[in-house]
Amino acid sequence: ELEQTFVKLSRKLSKEQIIFIQEKVRQILAKAKCITVSASVALSRDAADDHYLGLCKEAKADFLITGDKDLLSISREDLRKHGVSCLILTPKSFLESAC
Repeated sequence: ELEQTFVKLSRKLSKEQIIFIQEKVRQILAKAKCITVSASVALSRDAADDHYLGLCKEAKADFLITGDKDLLSISREDLRKHGVSCLILTPKSFLESAC
């Protein structure tokens, strides 16, 4: 997904901005862990998004940051019923809550 995003952004950002973002992504990936999803979670209107929910459950994630409307529409209550304890937020909402 990151590669697809960079292709889209490369037309809109300056070379310096792209280099900056690539460095930040490298820093994030250096701290990333590989997690195997052992249980599926079927909650999203888009079944392809359910993998992310399973990953959040397995990782015991605090947040899922996305612009995906199908994921953002899932209620906190439905997430809890399926053992997913994270908040699903837009990038903007996440940054606003962190400040």
